[in-house]
Amino acid sequence: MKKLLAAALAMLAALAAYLALWPVPVEPVAWVAPPAPGYQGPHAANTRLAGLTLIALPAGESGPEHVVIGRDGRLYAAVASGRILRMNPDGSAPEVYADTGGRVLGFDFDADGRLIAADAVRGLLAVGSDRRVTVLADAVDGDPIRYADAVVVARSGRIYFSDASRRFAPAQWGGTFEAAVLDIIEQRSTGRILEHDPASGRTRVVVRGLSFANGVALSEDERHLFVAETGKYRIWKVAVDAQDLDAGAGSPQATVLFDNLPGYPDNLMRGAEGRTWVGFSGPRSPAVDDMAGRPFLRALTLRLPRALWPVPKAYGHVFAFDEGGRVVADLQDPGGAYPETTGVTETADRLYIQNLHLGVLGWKPR
Repeated sequence: MKKLLAAALAMLAALAAYLALWPVPVEPVAWVAPPAPGYQGPHAANTRLAGLTLIALPAGESGPEHVVIGRDGRLYAAVASGRILRMNPDGSAPEVYADTGGRVLGFDFDADGRLIAADAVRGLLAVGSDRRVTVLADAVDGDPIRYADAVVVARSGRIYFSDASRRFAPAQWGGTFEAAVLDIIEQRSTGRILEHDPASGRTRVVVRGLSFANGVALSEDERHLFVAETGKYRIWKVAVDAQDLDAGAGSPQATVLFDNLPGYPDNLMRGAEGRTWVGFSGPRSPAVDDMAGRPFLRALTLRLPRALWPVPKAYGHVFAFDEGGRVVADLQDPGGAYPETTGVTETADRLYIQNLHLGVLGWKPR
């Protein structure tokens, strides 16, 4: 009995040492998570996103995280394999339009018809009509772009895109999802928004200090950017002429448009009638918020099996806002049949709902 007790104590001591001391890649910092608002007010619980019509992706493809309607009227989708698929609006006749060799998370088309892509592995890319891939930018003044995430092209030709994390590059940390988790757990707010000028070839920092900088969209007059800060549940309004602005320093050029959202805001997409759509890749987790001021516990989480991680429940949720910051539409699927809704692509008659991991693309009548 004494030997068994001694062995048990030794095992407990080893486990405690592992949980306390085993090295992890993050160095978390404390932050203050505001009390979750729940589903109320403009985000009151509803089922308007339930019962989507589903378009099956080609075999082996999944995660249509960003979808755009091209000038040719066809649907372009960036998927987890790294390919960009092209298909008819009903999902028929799918083909591989391009394969960058990385992972495109967001893209837009410029005035010349080039597909401008934010590739989380390779940086800012252009895909020409001949489908050749060109690197436009992979560094800023010698500092690597580690996690290009979302992109929008202005009428001037200037390109605005997010570099989600300067700490965790997907190519080095097991992929885009894994790197995102590490960055949000750490909360060192190293994300930034960049501007690339194709005429000069120069890339500059517009704003920095964001906790996982994600979706970007331009205002109608293109004087401001709307920016999703996923790690802190908020959306910013940033002047496009801001120069290397620190989001945490306080400035009239960078203001919070939406704070304390009920989920993790992801892609931002311009829709019709002046609205911008937001996708929530997941709802808030009380356990995650409770650990905001406890960096040690967040580091400890990475030492646990994934089955014990505080994963948010499956929930579908998107909303739209106008330029004054008023919510004008809110669609939810509390049953989680279509979760991880990263964004919305609005056409004249449909809303295509982007997602993170599914092998289908959902849509509903507009």
